[in-house]
Amino acid sequence: MLAKTHLAVSILAILLFIPIVTHPISFVIIALVATLIPDIDSGFSTFGKRPTFRPLQVFVKHRGLFHSFTFLLLITVFFVLFLPVVALPLFLAYSLHLLVDSFTIEGIRPFYPSKKGVSGKIRTGGKFETGFFAAFVIVDILMFFILMSNLF
Repeated sequence: MLAKTHLAVSILAILLFIPIVTHPISFVIIALVATLIPDIDSGFSTFGKRPTFRPLQVFVKHRGLFHSFTFLLLITVFFVLFLPVVALPLFLAYSLHLLVDSFTIEGIRPFYPSKKGVSGKIRTGGKFETGFFAAFVIVDILMFFILMSNLF
């Protein structure tokens, strides 16, 4: 899926969780960044095209280690132990990225290094993804207005 689709999906989750988190600003920032992290192994992604991440791409292939729940669980445990405020938004947004990518033709290998993969029929950047993105944007906007109406 494209970055905009991952962001639209994560924004809905952020809007659902924001009323119950203790640090809403950091929650939003961490979740928005975390939803893009799995694609740092791609030279075409938002973060992956930055020179900082180019050396990493020599050692890992796209939709490998970083597109796995194995890696997600390892970094989540690290943050739970050393920086707990990061753990929930990171886990939430990162896992949604993996879930959404599991529906694409390319799929993911959820339990890397296992070769067993999970894939679907959605073509990245295709018509179905465009509709999926549009639907989430509409739901995001509706949820935003619902939350705002409950504040006032």
